[in-house]
Amino acid sequence: MKNAKLISGMLSFLGIVMISMAFTIEDSQSSLTLKSDTSSQSTEVDIKNMAASSNIIVKKLSDDKEDSASVVSGLSEVNMEAAPASIVIPPRVEVYDGLTIDELAEKLNRNLGNGYIAGKGYLIANHCIELGVDPYVAVSIMLHETGCRYNCSALVRTCNNVGGQKGAPGCNGGSYKAYSTLDEGIIGFIDNLYRNYYSKGLTTIDTIATKYAQSTAWPGKIKSYVEQIRAN
Repeated sequence: MKNAKLISGMLSFLGIVMISMAFTIEDSQSSLTLKSDTSSQSTEVDIKNMAASSNIIVKKLSDDKEDSASVVSGLSEVNMEAAPASIVIPPRVEVYDGLTIDELAEKLNRNLGNGYIAGKGYLIANHCIELGVDPYVAVSIMLHETGCRYNCSALVRTCNNVGGQKGAPGCNGGSYKAYSTLDEGIIGFIDNLYRNYYSKGLTTIDTIATKYAQSTAWPGKIKSYVEQIRAN
């Protein structure tokens, strides 16, 4: 009888212990589940925060890059606009009597009149300088021989002979030379001065006159033309 009560008491105690353990295990599982949920939520929040932060950083870097590009572009434009174009001023080259070739040509044109040989100053100046012939003397002889300061002679207007040169082909079958164009006649006249006078040392009006003309008045007339050209 006593043994039966003892066993019954022990079983009751064991049952109470097992029930207590069951409640304890259930509470532990509930606690673990709660912690796991909390941890998951925390992790999700952290990931979202990190993503948002990354987006902000990327956007800032992109904005900074655009700003930098704008600044560089602006600087480039300013530098290009600010850079002045190089201006090279050619040196003044005087070819005769303190004049440039253009100034000499203009001076000769002022003295060639308004007739048949007008406007040929540059051709005369350029060819005379190339050969070393005095351009004032050349124009003076042309004006005297042709009368072109006032009214050009028939020899000039018909056969383009500006210096009274003789030779073939003859103008209208005569002894004076004919040229196809006025430019050819001017070049031929200056070439004749160089070949038959300047290249032989006859470089002044007086020395040229000994071979060019029979009239003793010729040198004085040519000198008068030279002075008029020089003053004009």
